[in-house]
Amino acid sequence: MEVLWRRGPSSVQQVLEDLPGDKPLAYNSVLTTIRILEKKGYVGHAKDGRAHVYAALIDRSEASRSEVKHVIQRFFQNSHELLVLNILDDAGLSSDELQRLKQYLKERE
Repeated sequence: MEVLWRRGPSSVQQVLEDLPGDKPLAYNSVLTTIRILEKKGYVGHAKDGRAHVYAALIDRSEASRSEVKHVIQRFFQNSHELLVLNILDDAGLSSDELQRLKQYLKERE
Protein backbone atom coordinates (compact mmCIF):
# COMPACT_ATOMS: atom_id res chain seq x y z
CA MET A 1 0.00 0.00 0.00
CA GLU A 2 2.84 2.40 0.83
CA VAL A 3 4.21 2.09 -2.68
CA LEU A 4 0.79 2.68 -4.26
CA TRP A 5 0.14 5.69 -2.04
CA ARG A 6 3.55 7.15 -2.85
CA ARG A 7 3.81 6.27 -6.59
CA GLY A 8 0.18 6.21 -7.57
CA PRO A 9 -1.12 3.61 -10.04
CA SER A 10 1.55 0.99 -10.69
CA SER A 11 2.10 -2.44 -12.17
CA VAL A 12 3.23 -5.32 -9.98
CA GLN A 13 6.73 -4.96 -11.44
CA GLN A 14 6.82 -1.26 -10.57
CA VAL A 15 5.69 -2.02 -7.01
CA LEU A 16 8.33 -4.74 -6.74
CA GLU A 17 11.08 -2.39 -7.93
CA ASP A 18 10.01 0.32 -5.47
CA LEU A 19 9.95 -1.88 -2.37
CA PRO A 20 12.65 -1.10 0.18
CA GLY A 21 15.17 -3.61 1.44
CA ASP A 22 18.24 -5.46 0.29
CA LYS A 23 16.54 -8.80 -0.25
CA PRO A 24 14.12 -8.59 -3.20
CA LEU A 25 10.76 -10.31 -2.95
CA ALA A 26 9.46 -12.71 -5.55
CA TYR A 27 7.10 -11.27 -8.17
CA ASN A 28 4.43 -13.83 -7.24
CA SER A 29 4.61 -12.84 -3.56
CA VAL A 30 3.94 -9.20 -4.42
CA LEU A 31 1.16 -10.17 -6.83
CA THR A 32 -0.49 -12.37 -4.20
CA THR A 33 -0.36 -9.56 -1.63
CA ILE A 34 -1.85 -7.06 -4.09
CA ARG A 35 -4.64 -9.49 -4.97
CA ILE A 36 -5.46 -9.97 -1.28
CA LEU A 37 -5.58 -6.18 -0.85
CA GLU A 38 -7.86 -6.02 -3.89
CA LYS A 39 -10.24 -8.62 -2.41
CA LYS A 40 -10.39 -6.54 0.78
CA GLY A 41 -11.35 -3.50 -1.28
CA TYR A 42 -8.15 -1.55 -0.58
CA VAL A 43 -6.81 -1.77 -4.15
CA GLY A 44 -8.38 -1.78 -7.61
CA HIS A 45 -6.96 -2.43 -11.04
CA ALA A 46 -7.33 -1.38 -14.65
CA LYS A 47 -6.00 -3.20 -17.68
CA ASP A 48 -3.23 -1.54 -19.63
CA GLY A 49 -2.65 -3.84 -22.58
CA ARG A 50 -1.71 -7.17 -21.07
CA ALA A 51 -0.68 -5.69 -17.74
CA HIS A 52 -2.80 -4.75 -14.77
CA VAL A 53 -2.20 -1.37 -13.21
CA TYR A 54 -3.13 -1.28 -9.52
CA ALA A 55 -4.19 1.77 -7.53
CA ALA A 56 -5.09 2.39 -3.91
CA LEU A 57 -8.85 2.82 -3.45
CA ILE A 58 -8.62 4.09 0.11
CA ASP A 59 -6.32 6.62 1.73
CA ARG A 60 -3.79 5.88 4.45
CA SER A 61 -5.95 7.11 7.35
CA GLU A 62 -8.95 5.03 6.27
CA ALA A 63 -6.76 1.93 5.94
CA SER A 64 -5.27 2.54 9.40
CA ARG A 65 -8.70 2.89 11.01
CA SER A 66 -9.89 -0.28 9.31
CA GLU A 67 -6.91 -2.31 10.49
CA VAL A 68 -7.12 -0.96 14.05
CA LYS A 69 -10.81 -2.00 14.15
CA HIS A 70 -9.79 -5.45 12.97
CA VAL A 71 -7.11 -5.75 15.68
CA ILE A 72 -9.56 -4.59 18.36
CA GLN A 73 -12.14 -7.16 17.26
CA ARG A 74 -9.68 -10.00 16.91
CA PHE A 75 -7.44 -9.55 19.96
CA PHE A 76 -9.27 -7.30 22.43
CA GLN A 77 -12.87 -8.59 22.49
CA ASN A 78 -14.02 -5.46 20.64
CA SER A 79 -12.84 -3.29 23.56
CA HIS A 80 -10.96 -0.08 22.81
CA GLU A 81 -10.16 0.16 26.52
CA LEU A 82 -8.33 -3.19 26.52
CA LEU A 83 -6.25 -2.07 23.54
CA VAL A 84 -5.28 1.22 25.21
CA LEU A 85 -4.45 -0.53 28.50
CA ASN A 86 -2.28 -3.00 26.62
CA ILE A 87 -0.43 -0.14 24.92
CA LEU A 88 0.03 1.69 28.21
CA ASP A 89 1.42 -1.46 29.85
CA ASP A 90 4.07 -1.63 27.12
CA ALA A 91 7.39 -0.51 28.58
CA GLY A 92 8.31 1.02 25.20
CA LEU A 93 6.41 4.28 25.80
CA SER A 94 8.62 7.24 26.55
CA SER A 95 7.75 9.83 29.18
CA ASP A 96 7.11 12.32 26.36
CA GLU A 97 4.65 9.95 24.72
CA LEU A 98 2.87 9.38 28.03
CA GLN A 99 2.67 13.14 28.58
CA ARG A 100 1.13 13.66 25.14
CA LEU A 101 -1.42 10.92 25.83
CA LYS A 102 -2.35 12.53 29.15
CA GLN A 103 -2.78 15.90 27.42
CA TYR A 104 -4.92 14.32 24.72
CA LEU A 105 -7.16 12.66 27.32
CA LYS A 106 -7.55 15.94 29.23
CA GLU A 107 -8.63 17.69 26.04
CA ARG A 108 -11.17 14.94 25.26
CA GLU A 109 -12.91 15.17 28.65
